[in-house]
Amino acid sequence: MSATAPPRRPALARREAPPRSSAGRQRLIVAALLGVLVVVVVVSSGIGPVRVPVGTTARILWAHLVPGEHIATWSLTEDQIVWQFRLPRTLLAALVGAALAVAGTILQAAIRNPLADPFVLGASSGASLGAVAALAAGAVVPGVIVSGAAFCGAAVAALLVFVLAQRGGRVESLRLVLAGVALSYLFSAATSWITVTADHGKLPGLVFFLLGSVSTATWQTLAIPAIIVLGCVVHARQRVGPLNAVMTGDETATSLGVDVSRFRVEMLLATSLLTGAVVAVSGGIGFVGMVVPHVCRLLVGADHRRLVPVATLGGAIFLVLVDIVARIAAAPQELPIGIVTAAVGAPFFLWMLRRRPVGGVR
Repeated sequence: MSATAPPRRPALARREAPPRSSAGRQRLIVAALLGVLVVVVVVSSGIGPVRVPVGTTARILWAHLVPGEHIATWSLTEDQIVWQFRLPRTLLAALVGAALAVAGTILQAAIRNPLADPFVLGASSGASLGAVAALAAGAVVPGVIVSGAAFCGAAVAALLVFVLAQRGGRVESLRLVLAGVALSYLFSAATSWITVTADHGKLPGLVFFLLGSVSTATWQTLAIPAIIVLGCVVHARQRVGPLNAVMTGDETATSLGVDVSRFRVEMLLATSLLTGAVVAVSGGIGFVGMVVPHVCRLLVGADHRRLVPVATLGGAIFLVLVDIVARIAAAPQELPIGIVTAAVGAPFFLWMLRRRPVGGVR
């Protein structure tokens, strides 16, 4: 009697590598996006009430970043404006955009819904509620308390949406979006109640979270979100196999060895961490996590080995450009970033609703 060998489970790690020509195109796109990001960072650092020419801005940044002797052709005031005030703001916009774009990319794959992003699913509203509650209690920005409260708010919102969207052990896309919208209104109402009942001295800081802005960025503001965003992007890059598998359907993912429910909870916690980290320093900014992943899929397809790095760079570029528009559209007044992203995202959301039925990201 011969023993029968147990069936071998397909290994996600042994999936086919992308063709060499595709890998070359991927490297070219990433290099081009990096170049665009550098250009928009330099341009953004020179725009403001006191205009600094692009060439002067580039030389100031070069002098600070590259050690050595430099012939200063700019004033001390221009140096302080670019290095102390505008560059931290621009880098924070890039971090927030990258975080929200990666969070949207992960959510759309993990729950197989093209409309999923932290704003639509209520995670941003939950994070805003946590951050505003911490601020009303006396916490300051930047700080671990505000970031931790924002993370807890986003995690509670994401898990509630996930539980409410389940029926018979399956996550229904329409229920998920509706649960996210309902909870988003509920959290927004609680945030407004905290704001109107808080001390008048705390009102400006609380309103900041309701509008969304990176204008208060400093070098100290960047540390916590930079560490969290970098860690979550690296983690997402290491989990591209399960992300690709889950996107094809729960049965296929299970046959490939993915514990789907556990993986979804893991991804919800990761996206909650991303959302909480950036909401704590920039307030609620909507639609970035929905618009950027779809545009990036048009460039590189749905394979997350290519999509995650491209969405990271695309989100950073997008929000730096949005911040530039917010500064110059109604100058000398400055618009909240959330107004500009809503002006782009709301029509895109409606276009997505009409373009395809809710239920898949391909």
